[in-house]
Amino acid sequence: MKDNFYEILNNPVITKVLFLSLGIIIIWFVIRLVQRNLFSRIKENEHRYRARKFGHFIGYLLTALLFTIVFSDKLGGLTVAFGVAGAGIAFALQEVIASFAGWLAIMFGGFYKTGDRVQLGGMKGDVMDIGVLRTTLMETGQWVDGDLYNGRIVLVANSFVFKEPVFNYSGDFPFLWDELKIPVQYGSDYDLAKEILLKVGNEVAGNLSEESQAKWHSLQRKYRLEEAKTEPMVSLIANDNWVEFTLRYVVDYKQRRGIKTEMFTRILKEVDATNGAIKFASATFQLVEPSGIDVYLKNRESKQN
Repeated sequence: MKDNFYEILNNPVITKVLFLSLGIIIIWFVIRLVQRNLFSRIKENEHRYRARKFGHFIGYLLTALLFTIVFSDKLGGLTVAFGVAGAGIAFALQEVIASFAGWLAIMFGGFYKTGDRVQLGGMKGDVMDIGVLRTTLMETGQWVDGDLYNGRIVLVANSFVFKEPVFNYSGDFPFLWDELKIPVQYGSDYDLAKEILLKVGNEVAGNLSEESQAKWHSLQRKYRLEEAKTEPMVSLIANDNWVEFTLRYVVDYKQRRGIKTEMFTRILKEVDATNGAIKFASATFQLVEPSGIDVYLKNRESKQN
């Protein structure tokens, strides 16, 4: 009985069948594990269904590949044919494979998530959905000024995460530094102008300073970053035409346009209330009269004489 058991184990066909069975069990265990822990995160039913179908396809493909490897000596030249065919399919579907790899990188690498505002593949917008092959964006900008939606839905291949930079406007730090510039005439009250700008900056965007500072400290614990000033600040430069004041402040990435509009409105009212102590500057052009040029013309006859 024992000898018969060893004879069965020493049989190459039985050994290959056992190895094939074990390999198939491992393959489908991994496929089920990925479907349960990874594909279940997909919120859209259609995309989740497609992801599961793709997982089954991968399982069947790996099973067929394992079968050809185990019984390669029996199949002879068929293994080579499968290898060539597989290489051709991989070359033809390289963009699809790259997009699927990009999806894995997005899901596990934290490039972005649904709801984030990103610039991807030259397109800027809010992430509506992350599919297995494409990311869906609600586009902003283009023919619309600022960060407003233009109503166009864009599908961007996930493979772009490997080809171009990914700009995330919300991510770990959902704030942006923004600036507005105010030209002031020479001879104005510069101290009062700076005071007005700081006052408006603190009143409109000052409430975001503490929250943004806490987020920045969280980034510093995760990455190597220097300390950053998130409170509104004013700087100025003098050029040939005027004194230019710059108000720098932190703003939520979704409120940039509205905050800037409110700040300009308040600044205009505050400057008007100064009764001329502060005057806005505008481009001026000085016309210079050309110097006189006397031109003397001599006729041909006098020239000959």
